[in-house]
Amino acid sequence: MRCLRSPRAIIALSFGAMWLVSTSAADPAGSAMVRAASAFVAALTAEQRTAAVFPFAADERLKWHFIPTEMFPRQGLTLKAMTDPQRARARELLKSGLSARGYLTATSIMELETVLRALETNARFARDPERYFVSVFGPPSAKGTWGWRVEGHHVSLHFTVTDGSVAAGAPTFFGTNPAEVRSGPKQGERLLGAQEDAARALLDALSTSERSAAVLSPTAPNDILTMNRVPIQPLDPAGLHAARLTLAQRDALMRVVESYTSLMAPEIAADRLSRIRKAGIEQIVFAWAGETERGRKHYYRLQGPTFLIEYDNTQDNGNHVHSVWRDFDGDFGRDLLREHVSAAH
Repeated sequence: MRCLRSPRAIIALSFGAMWLVSTSAADPAGSAMVRAASAFVAALTAEQRTAAVFPFAADERLKWHFIPTEMFPRQGLTLKAMTDPQRARARELLKSGLSARGYLTATSIMELETVLRALETNARFARDPERYFVSVFGPPSAKGTWGWRVEGHHVSLHFTVTDGSVAAGAPTFFGTNPAEVRSGPKQGERLLGAQEDAARALLDALSTSERSAAVLSPTAPNDILTMNRVPIQPLDPAGLHAARLTLAQRDALMRVVESYTSLMAPEIAADRLSRIRKAGIEQIVFAWAGETERGRKHYYRLQGPTFLIEYDNTQDNGNHVHSVWRDFDGDFGRDLLREHVSAAH
């Protein structure tokens, strides 16, 4: 990213540099979100607020996708429509939900739009690293429930905050096209390489019989199976159950999980891992489909009682990744909010 010198690249660079003033790990993510969202909304004009702010109960809150905006029209306020000070406040909001690694991943995925613009010979899609939409649902406050979203091509992040604490941080979608940049100043960049490498290391750690149980098909599906479904339901539990794994293999499995949780703010990551361990690591099922050689089309998923990870790299001849984290009891805070209301009464 540092070798780019276009005006939009400079914008993306400033996006990454702003991490230096982020909140510390000791600052609860919910409190950071309240501050950042309040500052962001306060910086908007009345017209911009009309575009960016929705009631918490609006149907818009549950609308999401990861495809280009030409294929899925979005609402919210784009980074392009903001002034520099407003963009700075939008960045602070984005940072409040992600780790340093997650923030760099998200902003680097946005910057991949410039790579696509250079690679594509048609003008079907407007490849623009500032065509990402920020939306706030309900008034940001330390009391009550509200939420926010940052979304565009290959980035879809959703957070729900209740009484100053993060009630939900899913769905979480990251995608990369190309998965590996094969030419130009970014050659060799693999923004979601850790997610692929950890899963491939787990596959390589399996015995012949274990691999036979894990590999469901020699052909990978064309995309993640759940797409943008709301609500989310568990997929077929076929695959290799972690109860069959050795301790070393379970460690390898958890490294796959942590390649996703590590993208989130520390409190969100810790909550995800706590739920997984409470439900039982041995309950997780690992499934693979497609070829096993790097650079070939492949798909995998990890599914436990509380969560689902899907990863697919099949489009553009196996150089285009879609990955998602879904929470069965927490996507958009649906079930968690019901529990909160029940407890309050």
